Amino acid sequence: QVQLGESGGGLVQAGGSLRLSCAASGRTFSSYTMGWFRQAPGKERELVTAISWNGGSTYYADSVKGRFTISRDNAKNAVYLQMNSLKPEDTAVYYCAANRIRLTGPYDYWGQGTQVTVSS
Repeated sequence: QVQLGESGGGLVQAGGSLRLSCAASGRTFSSYTMGWFRQAPGKERELVTAISWNGGSTYYADSVKGRFTISRDNAKNAVYLQMNSLKPEDTAVYYCAANRIRLTGPYDYWGQGTQVTVSS
Protein backbone atom coordinates (compact mmCIF):
# COMPACT_ATOMS: atom_id res chain seq x y z
CA GLN A 1 0.00 0.00 0.00
CA VAL A 2 1.14 3.55 -0.66
CA GLN A 3 -0.05 6.93 0.61
CA LEU A 4 0.24 9.97 -1.61
CA GLY A 5 0.31 13.71 -1.02
CA GLU A 6 0.48 16.46 -3.65
CA SER A 7 1.93 19.93 -3.36
CA GLY A 8 2.90 22.81 -5.59
CA GLY A 9 -0.44 23.98 -6.88
CA GLY A 10 -1.40 27.62 -7.04
CA LEU A 11 -2.45 30.55 -9.19
CA VAL A 12 -0.45 31.36 -12.30
CA GLN A 13 -0.98 33.50 -15.37
CA ALA A 14 -1.46 31.97 -18.78
CA GLY A 15 1.89 31.10 -20.31
CA GLY A 16 3.46 30.54 -16.93
CA SER A 17 4.81 27.41 -15.28
CA LEU A 18 4.21 25.34 -12.19
CA ARG A 19 5.84 22.23 -10.80
CA LEU A 20 3.72 19.80 -8.86
CA SER A 21 5.21 17.27 -6.50
CA CYS A 22 3.76 14.07 -5.13
CA ALA A 23 5.36 12.51 -2.07
CA ALA A 24 4.72 8.85 -1.40
CA SER A 25 5.04 6.77 1.71
CA GLY A 26 6.00 3.11 1.78
CA ARG A 27 9.02 1.04 0.87
CA THR A 28 7.60 -0.22 -2.41
CA PHE A 29 7.12 3.08 -4.21
CA SER A 30 9.55 2.08 -6.94
CA SER A 31 7.28 -0.81 -7.93
CA TYR A 32 4.34 1.46 -8.78
CA THR A 33 3.33 3.09 -12.01
CA MET A 34 2.47 6.70 -11.20
CA GLY A 35 -0.01 8.99 -12.86
CA TRP A 36 -1.26 12.55 -12.69
CA PHE A 37 -4.96 13.15 -13.18
CA ARG A 38 -6.96 16.33 -13.21
CA GLN A 39 -10.57 17.24 -12.71
CA ALA A 40 -12.06 20.55 -13.75
CA PRO A 41 -15.43 21.77 -12.41
CA GLY A 42 -18.27 19.95 -14.10
CA LYS A 43 -15.93 17.58 -15.93
CA GLU A 44 -14.81 14.02 -15.45
CA ARG A 45 -11.43 13.20 -14.00
CA GLU A 46 -8.92 12.62 -16.79
CA LEU A 47 -5.51 11.04 -16.99
CA VAL A 48 -2.98 13.71 -17.89
CA THR A 49 0.28 11.78 -17.80
CA ALA A 50 1.81 8.63 -16.35
CA ILE A 51 5.23 7.10 -15.84
CA SER A 52 6.31 3.51 -15.40
CA TRP A 53 8.06 2.20 -12.31
CA ASN A 54 11.54 2.85 -13.70
CA GLY A 55 10.71 5.90 -15.79
CA GLY A 56 11.26 3.99 -19.00
CA SER A 57 7.75 4.51 -20.34
CA THR A 58 5.50 7.52 -20.24
CA TYR A 59 2.05 8.53 -21.40
CA TYR A 60 0.76 12.01 -22.16
CA ALA A 61 -2.72 13.15 -23.04
CA ASP A 62 -2.78 14.98 -26.37
CA SER A 63 -3.85 18.17 -24.64
CA VAL A 64 -0.58 18.43 -22.69
CA LYS A 65 2.00 16.93 -25.04
CA GLY A 66 4.97 19.21 -25.45
CA ARG A 67 3.98 21.32 -22.44
CA PHE A 68 3.96 18.95 -19.46
CA THR A 69 6.71 16.61 -18.31
CA ILE A 70 6.41 13.83 -15.76
CA SER A 71 9.41 12.53 -13.85
CA ARG A 72 10.11 10.48 -10.77
CA ASP A 73 12.83 10.00 -8.21
CA ASN A 74 12.51 6.57 -6.61
CA ALA A 75 15.24 7.36 -4.08
CA LYS A 76 13.05 10.20 -2.77
CA ASN A 77 9.72 8.42 -3.18
CA ALA A 78 8.49 11.26 -5.34
CA VAL A 79 6.93 11.99 -8.69
CA TYR A 80 6.81 15.40 -10.34
CA LEU A 81 4.79 17.21 -12.95
CA GLN A 82 6.45 20.14 -14.68
CA MET A 83 3.79 22.23 -16.39
CA ASN A 84 4.88 24.88 -18.88
CA SER A 85 2.96 27.18 -21.21
CA LEU A 86 -0.08 26.86 -19.00
CA LYS A 87 -3.50 27.67 -20.41
CA PRO A 88 -6.73 28.62 -18.66
CA GLU A 89 -8.14 25.24 -19.69
CA ASP A 90 -5.48 23.57 -17.53
CA THR A 91 -7.30 24.88 -14.48
CA ALA A 92 -8.31 21.90 -12.35
CA VAL A 93 -7.60 19.93 -9.22
CA TYR A 94 -4.59 17.75 -9.93
CA TYR A 95 -4.23 14.34 -8.32
CA CYS A 96 -1.38 11.88 -8.26
CA ALA A 97 -2.22 8.21 -8.27
CA ALA A 98 -0.51 4.83 -8.21
CA ASN A 99 -1.10 1.38 -9.62
CA ARG A 100 0.88 -1.75 -10.43
CA ILE A 101 -0.73 -2.64 -13.72
CA ARG A 102 -0.27 -0.18 -16.57
CA LEU A 103 0.16 3.46 -17.48
CA THR A 104 -3.52 3.91 -18.25
CA GLY A 105 -4.65 2.22 -15.07
CA PRO A 106 -6.88 1.41 -13.36
CA TYR A 107 -5.38 3.28 -10.43
CA ASP A 108 -5.71 2.08 -6.88
CA TYR A 109 -4.24 4.80 -4.67
CA TRP A 110 -4.93 8.53 -4.78
CA GLY A 111 -3.71 11.71 -3.20
CA GLN A 112 -5.99 14.44 -1.91
CA GLY A 113 -5.36 16.76 -4.84
CA THR A 114 -3.91 20.21 -5.33
CA GLN A 115 -5.62 23.13 -7.05
CA VAL A 116 -4.10 24.69 -10.15
CA THR A 117 -5.68 27.88 -11.43
CA VAL A 118 -4.51 29.53 -14.64
CA SER A 119 -5.73 33.04 -15.22
CA SER A 120 -6.10 34.55 -18.67
